[in-house]
Amino acid sequence: MEKTPRIIRLSGRIDATTAPGMEEELSSGIEEGTRAMIIDLEAVEYMSSAGLRVLLSALKKMRSVGGEMRLSSLQPHVREVFEMTGFSRLFTICADIGDAQSSF
Repeated sequence: MEKTPRIIRLSGRIDATTAPGMEEELSSGIEEGTRAMIIDLEAVEYMSSAGLRVLLSALKKMRSVGGEMRLSSLQPHVREVFEMTGFSRLFTICADIGDAQSSF
């Protein structure tokens, strides 16, 4: 089991087209034994409901195996999506990767 947080950096638009690839990457990390994961969203310019669904699914999988997940570096417009949908209450959102790493 991996205890050092795995950092996954996403970029661009997270929508119905790109969400399946993101889901595959997150799921494979969990299946490989990652139990601490940081999703760096600094370079994400857009997050659709498909992206939110994938993140929620990954969070549930991570928790089901006793792991933890953090989101970091959300752009203001992406953070607004998390606030409006209530996802900001489900996820631990950190200002940057350093904050996320020290929160484990």
